[in-house]
Amino acid sequence: MSRRFEGKVAFVSGGARGLGASHSRRFVAEGGKVVIGDLLDEQGQALARELGDAARYVHLDVTDEQSWQAAREAAEAAFGPVSILVNNAGIQKLGTTLDTSLEDFDEVVRVNLNGTFLGTKIIGPSLIRAGGGSIINVSSIAGMFGLPNTVGYVAAKWAVRGLTKASALELAPYHIRVNSIHPGRIVTDLTAGLNSPIRPNQLIKEPGRPDDISNLVAFLASDESRFSTGAEFIVDGGRYVGESDPVA
Repeated sequence: MSRRFEGKVAFVSGGARGLGASHSRRFVAEGGKVVIGDLLDEQGQALARELGDAARYVHLDVTDEQSWQAAREAAEAAFGPVSILVNNAGIQKLGTTLDTSLEDFDEVVRVNLNGTFLGTKIIGPSLIRAGGGSIINVSSIAGMFGLPNTVGYVAAKWAVRGLTKASALELAPYHIRVNSIHPGRIVTDLTAGLNSPIRPNQLIKEPGRPDDISNLVAFLASDESRFSTGAEFIVDGGRYVGESDPVA
């Protein structure tokens, strides 16, 4: 495997399990350092031990500004300025517009949207000190079109698209690129119990796997994507393309 992240420091929110753990492993495998931020202390510490001296775990509540500030200080104390930020942390609660409580709606928005905003706001100065870098905001295909029964999640993931574009405009003078990725259904420990991972309108009739997303995260984090910013990258097996059945 390449060493394209040698000398780079990545910060991954929600990095203790699932897709976040996959991203964290990829950065270390390709020569980088990684700081894993999460509320799941036991799992995060175990992953950091697995990855060795190139990894650190920090307790992080993405909805809390002071928690982010403490995480940034810990990251810089361990490895120096951060040059890659993956705003990966997210939650989903099922519910329609009519039956979702304001408390549930607010919680989903706080984690998915506010957490991405705070990550960019607090870790951004570290990227400036590093001389530039890349921010990858993990949205969803739910941020590309409407989905029923998950109104807070859809609203937050659409908003992450707008935040990404505003951040890309504002941070470009500092040589910081900002892009969003939009995964479809990916098979992880968290989704294994859900219904079929292959959606009826999915063109590639295979389940998505964490490496499919980590491959894109690694590309956007690297200099190979130096000409991409403010963009949306969809990884959903062709689900977003549209209707695949022939018209009668």
